[in-house]
Amino acid sequence: MPTSVIRPDILAQTAYHVADAPADFIKLDAMEVPYQFPEALRAELAAELAAAPINRYPNIAASPLPELLRRTFALPENAQIVLGNGSDEIIQFIALLVAQANASMLAVEPSFVMYRRNAELFGLNYIGVPLNPDFTLNLEATLKAIEQHKPALIFIAYPNNPTGVPFSREAVEAIIQAATGIVVIDEAYGAFSHDSFVAQAGQPENLVVMRTLSKIGFAGLRVGYAVGSPAVMGELAKIMPPYNMNQLSLTAAAFALRYADVFAQNIETLKNERARVANALAELEDVTVFPSEANFVTTRLPDAPLAFNALKDNKILVKNLHGTHPLLQNCLRLTIGTPEENDQVLRVLANVIAEHIRAKQSGFYANADAIARLNAGMIKGVLLAVALFSLMSIYLCSHYFGDLVVAI
Repeated sequence: MPTSVIRPDILAQTAYHVADAPADFIKLDAMEVPYQFPEALRAELAAELAAAPINRYPNIAASPLPELLRRTFALPENAQIVLGNGSDEIIQFIALLVAQANASMLAVEPSFVMYRRNAELFGLNYIGVPLNPDFTLNLEATLKAIEQHKPALIFIAYPNNPTGVPFSREAVEAIIQAATGIVVIDEAYGAFSHDSFVAQAGQPENLVVMRTLSKIGFAGLRVGYAVGSPAVMGELAKIMPPYNMNQLSLTAAAFALRYADVFAQNIETLKNERARVANALAELEDVTVFPSEANFVTTRLPDAPLAFNALKDNKILVKNLHGTHPLLQNCLRLTIGTPEENDQVLRVLANVIAEHIRAKQSGFYANADAIARLNAGMIKGVLLAVALFSLMSIYLCSHYFGDLVVAI
């Protein structure tokens, strides 16, 4: 079998799941921006893409993109930029950079699943430090884990995914100061946050800030970047694949940054919608809304699987976090869409909660966990009854046949 030569730990893994949304669905599961460039700009972009030299290998050094990134997002002049085919590629190669025997990676949990996955892929010892129940950073536990394990690499999503909760800047600074290895501040959602570490990238030398164009409206381009000290970025650049960025993505990303005012306006619209959606959800009974500085809102409902299916029945796809981590029980993550899309989400969830309240008032309410426990209890009861019946049958048969033998 060809699979006999494949690593057993990879054979045991499951692939990263990408939900398949039908074309007529409202897609709010992947933190994508719902807006495209205006038609005139798309026509201009098409002309530039048509002129891109796709017969030649891409040369990042000759591309205007790194300098446009530096100017658009005020990246430090003394910091070095490394581009990646999405920030996923950068996460992968930073993990590879430190993958030595007995090296460790630390991240808080729940957070972006690719941190753990890359640790496992490259044989790093993975240390996951649970967040507090309200999804804030447990600084004491994190500092204790750093002192105990001395991780070669720490990932902190700022703000965090999939919770959206912003961590205290002072707490993150304490982690940076305590670390002896590389600290990566993943600011994938930085454009939606009030705070950033990008101005400090490379200061100290072990601080790397990672960002992406995906969450500001260009997920299809797959352009991510890391900013840090030349001491670290120079070593990372050595192991990045040659020609990892294609000509069309380099051209389109540079074009997008020349019209930064357009996507900046979209970001402001989404931030306003985020506040509106959060406020509307907070008014619903038995619903918890967690503070978010990303382009999504994470909420805890009485029965997240039921709400997820209700949304899906109404052709709305969101992210069901229930069951992915103990702290995420009955949580959904709702990407912020257009006002019309958000209204559809709020309408369905309001109906779900109204039905929940009616059921609770009638005394017949049970959420998914309660039903699962009840079903499990019933199954155990049936199995126990079958076992007792079997034992009784054996006992009676043994006595019957025993008496029969004696009689014979």
